[in-house]
Amino acid sequence: MSGMRFETSQGLRQGQNLALTPKLIQAAEILELPLLALRERLDRELETNVALEIVEPGDDRPQSGEITNTRTSHSKEDAPQGGGSMEFERLRLMERSYGDQWSGDRDYRPSRASDSDEDPKMSAMNNTAGNGASLTEQLLEQWSFSEIHDPELRAAGARIIEYIAPEGLLTADLETIAHQSASMPGCDWSMPLLTRALLRVQHELSPPGLAATSVRECLQLQTEAALEESPSEATAIVWSDALLLFEKYYDDLLANRLPKICEASGMDFARIDAAKAVMRRLTTAPGYALVPPSNEPIVPDVVVELDLDANEYTVRLPDELIPRVRVSRDYEQLAEDRTADKAARTFASDSVRAARTLLEAIEQRKTTLARVTKAVVARQRDWFEHGPNFLRPMPMTELAEQLGIHVSTVSRAVAEKWMLSPRGLVRLRDFFAGGTENREGEDVSWNAIKAMLQEVVQGEDRKHPLSDRAIADELKARGVEIARRTVVKYREQLSIPAASVRKVHA
Repeated sequence: MSGMRFETSQGLRQGQNLALTPKLIQAAEILELPLLALRERLDRELETNVALEIVEPGDDRPQSGEITNTRTSHSKEDAPQGGGSMEFERLRLMERSYGDQWSGDRDYRPSRASDSDEDPKMSAMNNTAGNGASLTEQLLEQWSFSEIHDPELRAAGARIIEYIAPEGLLTADLETIAHQSASMPGCDWSMPLLTRALLRVQHELSPPGLAATSVRECLQLQTEAALEESPSEATAIVWSDALLLFEKYYDDLLANRLPKICEASGMDFARIDAAKAVMRRLTTAPGYALVPPSNEPIVPDVVVELDLDANEYTVRLPDELIPRVRVSRDYEQLAEDRTADKAARTFASDSVRAARTLLEAIEQRKTTLARVTKAVVARQRDWFEHGPNFLRPMPMTELAEQLGIHVSTVSRAVAEKWMLSPRGLVRLRDFFAGGTENREGEDVSWNAIKAMLQEVVQGEDRKHPLSDRAIADELKARGVEIARRTVVKYREQLSIPAASVRKVHA
């Protein structure tokens, strides 16, 4: 075998590549943030960057010695004059801020503030409700009050409660719970014991339906509880019918095969309809009755309003939710002061540079978001005036070419952003979709076709619902021709069930 030889050489090669600087990365991150997330980001920066300060109402000029956002600014005269540490610098700032009080009264001590001088931030914190107990904690507390004297049964029930999901259903079967609990003390973790414990947990905990192993069992448990509490015989009959449907005809009920149920059970359509009516009181997530899921509020990033005088739609950004911030004049002076301590000057320079970069990114976000929204409004004016059926196709690449920016910039500008318009709240991203041409040669977006499909289904005769082929024919009559499989896809995206499920029986 011939020997191997390694050689090194040098050569020139031309090429282009895009290097993202930290400044560009931060600008892209800021652009992608929705309004509430931007507010949180700005609050964090105000806490960590001493060169950032909030502009108080009525104060548009930087002033030395200004106390803003619980952070004391300082002027050039207060810069450390060589060899000082950061702790010594803070002491000098405090001396300057409170020097008059300390020099005027040697015995001055900070006194406890009166009720009228209470810090508004502390007051808000004191009046803010703490986090409530979790679902597991509440259920364990309920279980502790149950009249169960068998310690093994009590331990098994407490262990089962730990496997209950936030919506209230059990997240694991008893075999898994037994296997994962085998090494734990308290009981033998046998299947008969866990089965007994599960039944007690399901009937001891409130509201009914908790610890169910399936949606079907969850509904059955709630129905059994309602049947026991029925105030009259007529109500009890209705709940008995509902329980029978869940126990024996659940699959047929989901498929809306009511004639088959009538034939097998002997009930008529009226009794089944009455049972279905009380079923609407049930829930598939009983755990949310104790700990509701947290829903983040929707705050619009842009507001579009109609100017009646000019008959034009105007775009504005709700900047009132973002505090006005600026770079501290004192830290700018300290960064430029050659006589100041080198460490302090370096710290001030880095802080000022980071503050300026952040403010530039926020300003760029405002400019880009406003430009993109104005272009959207100009292109989709028919949507604003006539509704969802008039949404036009608008790919992001097309808008990016129109504005002279990269398509990723458009994508970041509309990501998780909401618009408040005369037609309500709408996601900015919903305006960007492909489409097709109708019979008249006009562009129609896929979202507009979905809106037309939903309109067709809402106007159908529920006793004779339209099949997917019939829906496609109806859309074709309206000038939009799509395949039946596309109708199925859009119907499923809109959570519209099939015709057999939508049918209302006589």
